[in-house]
Amino acid sequence: MILKIDKKRISIDLLNSFSEKIKSFRFRLEPIENGICFYKKRIINTYLFCQKVDVIFTDKNNKILKISKNTPSEKFLFGKKGTFYIYLLKPHTTENLEIGEILKISYTKEEKELLKNQ
Repeated sequence: MILKIDKKRISIDLLNSFSEKIKSFRFRLEPIENGICFYKKRIINTYLFCQKVDVIFTDKNNKILKISKNTPSEKFLFGKKGTFYIYLLKPHTTENLEIGEILKISYTKEEKELLKNQ
């Protein structure tokens, strides 16, 4: 999936297996380039993350409900009621985003099929 913010295009990995979700950005020392998307989730933690991340909580239509900028390691983050997607991005990516805005995302055929069944 591709997320478009201003003129930037960010590749997002949709995590669907339990082991992928557990690993996510944990113990990653190299700089974050791609983002990560969790679906059907309202709570996330940044335990064992080795760098800061920006976190976006959205509903099923990708309307932004909450943004946590420059989130350090060892934090629990709770989404608002109606949260369906959680996006983890490299720091300072969400500078120009506001709550209530709809994210511009393009999906691959496989991702559309996977999310349609949810």
